[in-house]
Amino acid sequence: MSVAARLLALLVTAYRWLISPLLGVNCRYCPSCSEYAIEALRAHGAVRGGWLAVRRLGRCHPWGGHGYDPVPPAAAERGRS
Repeated sequence: MSVAARLLALLVTAYRWLISPLLGVNCRYCPSCSEYAIEALRAHGAVRGGWLAVRRLGRCHPWGGHGYDPVPPAAAERGRS
């Protein structure tokens, strides 16, 4: 993971430890948005992974979707299938 991706993942981890417990379990998706963000940052790096996390947060509202929503595979993995 790049330095920028690690920094973003650290921010998400801080949210998970400090803020998320105060809000309770309200996740509409599996994996949760914070888990999704960390997976996206690991798989795609800071720019694309950050964009995927922001897109996911944008879908997380009462009129949005729900259910299983995995991180899309990285380009290198897509070519192997």
